[in-house]
Amino acid sequence: MDTKELLKKVRKIEIKTRRLSNHIFGGEYHSTFKGRGMTFSEVRQYQIGDDVRNIDWNVTARYNEPYIKVFEEERELTMMLMVDVSGSEMFGTEQLFKNEVITEIAATLAFSATQNNDKIGLVLFSDTIELYIPPKKSRSHVLRIIRELIEFKPKSKQTNVAEAFKFLSSVTKKRAIVFVLSDFISEDYKQTLKIAAKRHDVTGIRVYDKSEESIPNLGMVQMQDEETGELMLVNTSSKTVRANYSKYYQDKVNYYKDSFAKSGAGSIDCRVDESYVKKLLGYFKRR
Repeated sequence: MDTKELLKKVRKIEIKTRRLSNHIFGGEYHSTFKGRGMTFSEVRQYQIGDDVRNIDWNVTARYNEPYIKVFEEERELTMMLMVDVSGSEMFGTEQLFKNEVITEIAATLAFSATQNNDKIGLVLFSDTIELYIPPKKSRSHVLRIIRELIEFKPKSKQTNVAEAFKFLSSVTKKRAIVFVLSDFISEDYKQTLKIAAKRHDVTGIRVYDKSEESIPNLGMVQMQDEETGELMLVNTSSKTVRANYSKYYQDKVNYYKDSFAKSGAGSIDCRVDESYVKKLLGYFKRR
């Protein structure tokens, strides 16, 4: 992809996702993810209806009339976007590939965080950590994140979600809002997720295509595993083959749901042909 085409694509995603974050997600994001506490702002004269517990007795005694302390919510937070860039994300039978939907969701979340003056960091992972961008503020920083999401070429096509959670725990010591965007066709990440969810506010966003859920009866078909590159002949007319595949896929989905629920983390399921706007808004409102 040449520079001109890349910038055009970045701009297109910015316009769409910034509008969504400004008009829809700004308030929802703010009310869903609270700051770390309250910080002292100023002292002003007492007004009817003020909480008497906030009276500043020293200032009140000095001026012989009641004054209260005003506190503001300490809003600044850090959002970490953890994005799966393995081979299985380059799949889609509808209008968009999974990785394109993931890019839009990540950009929308990033602009929502920027609106609230929060820092945004990015981790791109496969079965290893492919790229880490430390948290920062600013529009140019978000645009860099979008650029990486569009054009980054991972070294590996395989997935290891557990490695991503281990890395998160090693680089992010303070509590952060963490969104993990993946199809979660992975295993053995329950324990590392549990550790991460104790420290951070973690949400998994599973992005998937409906055609992944089952194999249609098409006779003898050559298929390629996107993550291993392995080619194989599959007899899709066999009921056993179709049933085994459906069970394998459903087991991965159940593991994802069970792992996030038991660790106290949030989870969202988003099919590529569904509105991720409705999914995110519904999730924010439920919280």
